[in-house]
Amino acid sequence: MGLKNKLILNFTPTGMIPTKAMTPHVPVSVSEIVEEVHAASELGITLVHLHARDAATGEPTYRKEVYGPIMEGIRQYCPELVLCLSLSGRNFNEFAKRSEAIELRPDMGSLTLSSLNFPRQASVNEPDMIQGLAAKMAEYGVHPELEVFDLGMIHYAQYLIRKALIRPPYYVNIITGNLAGMQTDLAEIGLALKQLPPDTWWALGGIGRQQLQANAIAIAAGGGVRVGLEDNLYFDRDKNQLARNIDLLKRVHALAELFERPVMSPAEFGQLGFYNPQVQRGKATGV
Repeated sequence: MGLKNKLILNFTPTGMIPTKAMTPHVPVSVSEIVEEVHAASELGITLVHLHARDAATGEPTYRKEVYGPIMEGIRQYCPELVLCLSLSGRNFNEFAKRSEAIELRPDMGSLTLSSLNFPRQASVNEPDMIQGLAAKMAEYGVHPELEVFDLGMIHYAQYLIRKALIRPPYYVNIITGNLAGMQTDLAEIGLALKQLPPDTWWALGGIGRQQLQANAIAIAAGGGVRVGLEDNLYFDRDKNQLARNIDLLKRVHALAELFERPVMSPAEFGQLGFYNPQVQRGKATGV
């Protein structure tokens, strides 16, 4: 079976918004995140998109001293897993802060391709910031995880390609369901897919009620899936049942099995060009 039929499963366990007050199931401490990712890896995921939280406040943090132990804990048990760190600027938008985690040499770092509004705050991504993050990622062997919320962001990715600031292969998350962005509509998704550059591997993620629909469309259409509590706190559309990350992942596995799409292994994905070439990968030391 060719890799094109395999499912890229991008696990997003924490995010910037969910708190323990919203759901007891969201992992926020270093140990909780490591344990969630370990369990997810045993079930089967391709890569993990990580956010770090300050231990005292629970707020998102950019600091290496928090991201570092998360990466070390995951790599102890899951050395082949592709690790992506969030470089979001929603809570802090100075280049030194947003780019600090790049110095840990993860495999990938998120790169949102324009500014956008969320329901209660803006995510500001100025051109100099985007290009600066891309340049620093290249210096440290970190591959961009391109975050797309509307068609303009794909056009900006094409611009970065022409400027040789990002290079193939490309990985793109198309995220639907944000109030000021693309919705989980077949026409909108189809147009976005048509605009993607050659040599692109893509995944579809949906926010809130649109997560399951986005996952199902992606699996049926031959794309990858982004799934986890970062984007959706509930297991059902009526928001009666709080989700657990493992249950969201099991549901994706069930859908993938129906469509005969086995999950792509981390090694298969990493060897496409998404591993950090500056990092030597070891063997698992735990059980």
